Amino acid sequence: FPPSAAASVYLCVRVVCLLVVRPIRTSVSMSKRGKKNVEENGDGDQDNGTAPAAKKGKKGKEPEAPILYNDPPDKMTSTDGRAANMKITSWNVDGLRAWVKKKGLDWVRSEGPDVLCLQETKCAEKSLPDEITSMPEFPHKYWAGSDEKEGYSGVAMLCKTEPLKVTYGIGKEEHDKEGRVITAEFPTFFLVTAYVPNSGRGLVRLDYRKTWDVDFRAYLTDLDKRKPLVLCGDLNVAHEEIDLKNAKGNKKNAGFTAEEREGFGQLLAAGFSDSFRELYPEQANAYTFWTYMMNSRSKNVGWRLDYFLLSSALLPGLCDSKIRNQAMGSDHCPITLHLVV
Repeated sequence: FPPSAAASVYLCVRVVCLLVVRPIRTSVSMSKRGKKNVEENGDGDQDNGTAPAAKKGKKGKEPEAPILYNDPPDKMTSTDGRAANMKITSWNVDGLRAWVKKKGLDWVRSEGPDVLCLQETKCAEKSLPDEITSMPEFPHKYWAGSDEKEGYSGVAMLCKTEPLKVTYGIGKEEHDKEGRVITAEFPTFFLVTAYVPNSGRGLVRLDYRKTWDVDFRAYLTDLDKRKPLVLCGDLNVAHEEIDLKNAKGNKKNAGFTAEEREGFGQLLAAGFSDSFRELYPEQANAYTFWTYMMNSRSKNVGWRLDYFLLSSALLPGLCDSKIRNQAMGSDHCPITLHLVV
């Protein structure tokens, strides 16, 4: 360096930069939709039955073993010793064509009823499967369906012996257009099969159902003045808490509202008897419908929606009222009545 230049000292400073990396916390929150319990309030055409109320599970609690109902051996004599001479089976098939494919007719043949009543057939007469229209076991077959909606509602009655007379509906157009009732007159009694309207999701048809209950009760009462009757079918109500698994959670759901239960109670007060409760008044866990959701059938979380009601004059001939809960093919199981007529 030149002598006049001041000495310069260069300091080389090494700067060490420390890069601190902070972890980023990612939060994934479950959507409200994922948390919400979904409740089904209808089956089939959204016009029949309801699902059990959902319950939140408790951590660490073992699931309870299902309490099943075992259908006891058939009683074939009445209390006064007479032998049964009439066997009637009723089944909500939740779609006739699908039920036939599921071998429902095989079970019917093994059961061998004198009369077979079906509800929720969802099938126009022109579309009936050959397997059922050609059944030689039941030469007398009767069908009713919805006038306005194909594939909705519908009932059928198949008989070994020809009735004296068969009529359709209850004489009121607002009800009869949905194809819900067939009545057959036999020498000593009437047989009525019905698919009672459900109040629907959100109870959108509850007012209509209340009107139906009044009109249907009047129809049955008038019939009973002429001859005693058997009413069978899906009546779309669990009458008492014993008639469904989750009574507390379903008091505002279709099939267990106070209005529907009261309507059924008024039917009993008019002189008709629930044949199953006549014989098995304290029997719990005996159901005829299970929603397809949540493995309800295997858990026996169900409802008793299907009935045989009898005029008081027929009660002495009651032999047995059966719930065939081992028969598959629908979200309902068949029921069978043994009777002396």
